[in-house]
Amino acid sequence: MKSIVFDAGPVISLTTNNLLWLLDDMKERFNGDFYIPEAVKGELIDRPLASKKFKFEALQVGFRIRKGVLTVMETPQIKALAQELLDLANQAFKIKGNWIKIVHYAEMEAIATAIILNSSAVVIDERTTKLLLEDTHALARMLEQNLGSKVYVDQRNLNKVKDWTKNIKILRSVELVLVAYEKGMLDKYLMEGPESRRILVESLLWGVKIHGCAISRREIDQLVFLETKRQQ
Repeated sequence: MKSIVFDAGPVISLTTNNLLWLLDDMKERFNGDFYIPEAVKGELIDRPLASKKFKFEALQVGFRIRKGVLTVMETPQIKALAQELLDLANQAFKIKGNWIKIVHYAEMEAIATAIILNSSAVVIDERTTKLLLEDTHALARMLEQNLGSKVYVDQRNLNKVKDWTKNIKILRSVELVLVAYEKGMLDKYLMEGPESRRILVESLLWGVKIHGCAISRREIDQLVFLETKRQQ
């Protein structure tokens, strides 16, 4: 059975943009399963419900779980692999003799779930995690720029991460909303006038960026141009 695994960030982005309902139709079109691991459920539901913030967003995610749109996955194998990936990733870059913590457990549990299930993709909005899997040289440069010092790279640990994740495809919430836009799932929000499609796609892309998706202003401008041109 086909599957896609979600980290917390993209689900939060969809929820706070009032777009979580898109997953219902997307799952049906995908004809597969949408999973979140137990640690991600903790970030999306358990933690918000125990606080004063984002409770209603947590209830919306809980509704999708009860409805069967999202399925919570937890196995000892996933947890063990997630811990291994966490340890490797957080001991891959060092600055001034100290390891740099670049990822969190829930993200690694999402990736571990995708590996164990041989999923079609894992949806992650965090730039650092995306670069860890796709471009470690760019990640090292970003860390040096942000921290203002030379970064030592443990290539052996990085190679182990790469070996585990070599078949993992990364998607972001931006790709999800673009698919929804291209499939006409968001046409009900179109205004009248020649600029209606540009305004819609631009609002979608900025919406997910503001809520945590790793996308640059330049990439937004390029995507807005391509999508509006395609729809002409």
